[in-house]
Amino acid sequence: MALTAIAFYVLAAVTLGAGLSVVLAKNPVHSVLFLITAFFSAAGLFVLMGAEFLAMLLVVVYVGAVAVLFLFVVMMLDVDFGSFRQGFTRYLPIGIVVAGILAIELAAVAIVVGTRGAASHNAGPFVAREVTNAEAIGRVLYTDYVYFFQAAGIVLLIAMIGAIVLTLRHKPGVRRQVIADQVARTPKTGMRIVDIKPGQGIEG
Repeated sequence: MALTAIAFYVLAAVTLGAGLSVVLAKNPVHSVLFLITAFFSAAGLFVLMGAEFLAMLLVVVYVGAVAVLFLFVVMMLDVDFGSFRQGFTRYLPIGIVVAGILAIELAAVAIVVGTRGAASHNAGPFVAREVTNAEAIGRVLYTDYVYFFQAAGIVLLIAMIGAIVLTLRHKPGVRRQVIADQVARTPKTGMRIVDIKPGQGIEG
């Protein structure tokens, strides 16, 4: 029990520290790396709670796909981060207001949970003892909330397409493949017949 408590406090501290570093880091690449650290620590907390499927999902989906995609997008895009830092002070008051509202909401939830207990008046969902954690979640996702699950997949697909579109910006001087020109190519436009005389090379 003591080892579980120590692991919980260590993972929770790492998650909070990584989350703060995501916001406070000046380099966006470092922010994404701290985000990956926060995801791994949160996955460890899920394992301690007995939700192995959620921990695996967090590592595979968020660390293996979303965070790595963010990292490649940040590294590949030629973004002027100096201009972003210049507007930081202008949006700082709004950020403080939003952070204050979120802090008040979290404090209210913590007070209610501390005084009345978590979901004391609500009956929890029935979970059969003979099924595993992953099977129980699968029954809920693919029966009761199947449409919400599909909607979440569509949102992730749109986000992936948007990230790919952002990376495919055309730059001057870079030759790209034009499929329409290749399909419409004819022998007349694609070849040039040159009559080379003996002893004379080909001119450019």
